[in-house]
Amino acid sequence: MLYEARVEVGLKPGHSDPEGETTAHSLKELTYPIKEVKVSKTYTITLKADSHNAATIIIEEICKRMLANPTKDSVNFKVAEVK
Repeated sequence: MLYEARVEVGLKPGHSDPEGETTAHSLKELTYPIKEVKVSKTYTITLKADSHNAATIIIEEICKRMLANPTKDSVNFKVAEVK
């Protein structure tokens, strides 16, 4: 079966986000009432797996091995069957 995972990787609280800070500063200069901007990456991954559970395990492994640094990144993902 085919599954699609949407994985969001962002910085944990307390870690510097220069891109978010620069964006917030620029938006404030444009007079938008911005308090804070945080940048994250979203990955959409389509994969073959025997079950939803198997797809979830594969995505967890991908996140740990390649997409995120557990020291500084937080990860959220959702896996759904492609119909």
